[in-house]
Amino acid sequence: MKALVNRQSIIIASVAVLIAIITFISVNMFGGVGPVTNLGNVITRPIRTLTATITGTFERIYASIYRFDDLLADYERVLAVNAELLRDIREVEELAAENALLRAALDFRDRHPGHQSEIATFLNWGGSNWSSSFTINRGYANSNISSGNAVTTEYGVLIGRVSEVGATTSTVITVLDTTFTAGAFVGEGTATIRGDFNLMRSGLVMLDHIDDDQIVRVGDTIVTSGRGEVFPRDLIVGNVVGLHMHPTGIGRYATVRPERVFDAITEVFVITYFEPLEE
Repeated sequence: MKALVNRQSIIIASVAVLIAIITFISVNMFGGVGPVTNLGNVITRPIRTLTATITGTFERIYASIYRFDDLLADYERVLAVNAELLRDIREVEELAAENALLRAALDFRDRHPGHQSEIATFLNWGGSNWSSSFTINRGYANSNISSGNAVTTEYGVLIGRVSEVGATTSTVITVLDTTFTAGAFVGEGTATIRGDFNLMRSGLVMLDHIDDDQIVRVGDTIVTSGRGEVFPRDLIVGNVVGLHMHPTGIGRYATVRPERVFDAITEVFVITYFEPLEE
């Protein structure tokens, strides 16, 4: 076995020496280019080609990653600028809405000289299913509001009246509430607007005490009459949507849909003083 190993070692050494001699001769005789060199080139060409391909691929991947980082940074900058623009737009819209609110209030005041009102913010709805009321952020300590004051929109649409006044908040009952009543004009005559529990569920109020000879039509606009000096005249209540006979068979009543959508209440105007209009 030892002799076999020695013979293999001798053969390998001999081959190595032979390759070295051939390489030496090739370099000296062919100037570095010869059979051995060509053979090496042939053997290593696929490896060199693969290496170049892999290197180029990694270079492209690195360039793509670097470009992606740039694009991501640009995208984040665009998002930041867009968020800032959206904030600016919201501020402009809020200012525009506030200006429109105040312009409408001034227009209503111009059409009703002698009226004094204070703006208030809606806070929350009342918790009872038997009434229709909400709370505002004005009371006797931070305003001139009193119980009984009419509550309207900036356009003079009647929402309700103040029922209770606290230090910094007050309760407002809407025209839907069962305790709400107000004198109203309809056609050439007068009647009474009042809340009704059954109608309240449908978002309607009752126009009651209509004279027998009084003409009332679906679509008529109902406004306050100013009787009793509780509410100013000509506050818009709503429009007639139905005509009915009382269950007793005596007298008529109409159902009225309020002009104001109560779910959309955000700001209201409380009329703290008014002068009756001349007849």
